[in-house]
Amino acid sequence: MNTWQEIIKLDSVNSTNDYTSNKLRHKKLPEGTIIYTKTQTAGKGLGSNIWESENGKNLLLSLVLYPNFLEVKDQFLLSKAISLGIAEYCDTKTTGINIKWPNDIYYTKQKLAGILIENSIKGCKIERSIIGIGLNLNQEKFISDAPNPISLKQITTDNYEIIKELELLRKHIQTFYNKLRSNLNCLNNLYTERMFRYNQFCAFKTDVGIEILKIVGVNEFGYLQTISKSEEKKEFDLKEIEFIL
Repeated sequence: MNTWQEIIKLDSVNSTNDYTSNKLRHKKLPEGTIIYTKTQTAGKGLGSNIWESENGKNLLLSLVLYPNFLEVKDQFLLSKAISLGIAEYCDTKTTGINIKWPNDIYYTKQKLAGILIENSIKGCKIERSIIGIGLNLNQEKFISDAPNPISLKQITTDNYEIIKELELLRKHIQTFYNKLRSNLNCLNNLYTERMFRYNQFCAFKTDVGIEILKIVGVNEFGYLQTISKSEEKKEFDLKEIEFIL
């Protein structure tokens, strides 16, 4: 098992994922390299979403991986490994942590961390991945229109040392990444059991309106698997279903 060691520290950048992508155009970084910044001027969330973060308060980073053991069709397995690693790290601070499909980290009904994975493909394999992570650590007030952010400090009242927590987070992610490398199927049940609202009938917004559905898992491509009270099975891709919190 190789040791992930390198951390590139920045004071400010538009987006750690964009910065990392540009850097990789000129130089191959060692696997496990982290690019960390105190603040992002254009932090990216899913789609057009922006990640809010107060300067110097949170974990804002991109992680470089080369998961060429994964075929493109299996890329959601990488999302499982990363989200499980972050969830386990958060377990060391508090209880009530779960994964809101596909890979948001939740404390009860509030968002604690988000993940944005950008893969480069070569043939049928994933050649390189840039894993963008935003984890709310010490921020106590959120001013954006994001509906439900929360930080570890708000949960525990503790103040966290950024670089120390960065190292701890990386160790937990590496543990699950190495598990995935050794056995592609070993994380499936762990992920399913961690899912927010797993095996509960809840209201969701879909293309037909409000539906009462129960999450029963994800398929091999990462589609959300549900069942209705009339036992109709439905699968949803990203943006085809919305949680009603």
